[in-house]
Amino acid sequence: MPEPLSQETISREIAALAAESDGGDHPARDYPPYRSSGLRHPHRPLVAPPEAYAELRGPVFGASDVTPLDADLTRQHPGEPLGERITVTGRVTDRDGRPVRGQLVEVWQANASGRYPHQRDQHPAPLDPNFTGTGRCLTDADGRYAFTTIKPGAYPWKNHVNAWRPAHIHFSVFGTAFAQRLVTQMYFPGDPLFPYDPILQSVTDDKARERLVAAYDHGLSEPEWSLGYRWDIVLDGPAATWMEEGR
Repeated sequence: MPEPLSQETISREIAALAAESDGGDHPARDYPPYRSSGLRHPHRPLVAPPEAYAELRGPVFGASDVTPLDADLTRQHPGEPLGERITVTGRVTDRDGRPVRGQLVEVWQANASGRYPHQRDQHPAPLDPNFTGTGRCLTDADGRYAFTTIKPGAYPWKNHVNAWRPAHIHFSVFGTAFAQRLVTQMYFPGDPLFPYDPILQSVTDDKARERLVAAYDHGLSEPEWSLGYRWDIVLDGPAATWMEEGR
């Protein structure tokens, strides 16, 4: 029976791959320290859908389909959720800094204890009946999105012994059609788990990895209410935000 995979082994693999990388490529889909990526990534060439298919099935919303309540994850249930209330805002832009207007931005996250309300998440942390951790909004004329939520907690996962994910929020950006959907993760500054996380460390370019971390912005913090974080999403170009399915 093989010995359990240790953090020391994972950390050595991360360091070796970082030393070999030129920092310019997208993370490998089968990044070895992230063990399950070897089973989950595509092994055959991707098949692009016909252009007409994407155009006919793009996201279209009426004036009442996406409401302000959708962007406030703390007001979706009868009571107040537990945890540190935060505001997260930023702009979605192209490579030249032009705003991407009317963009559907979705988020999902664990609660303050690091637990998702999903049947497969069974680690012994409490569920919060007043927090389900999903939200959405449309960007405004300046390409800006904004969410009010609870800072998520770290949580364990099965990649190796004592593996913990840093606190993060998942973001989805749809583009002009569902076939253009991009998914990424936003992290919080100063998290001590960064060096140990093979998912974040699969981004071997230092500056690209830094762009996945939000900045605390005291001007966005609201007295007696919430702490503010700013995080911009750049869809393409040399300063693009790294996405789980490429740039």
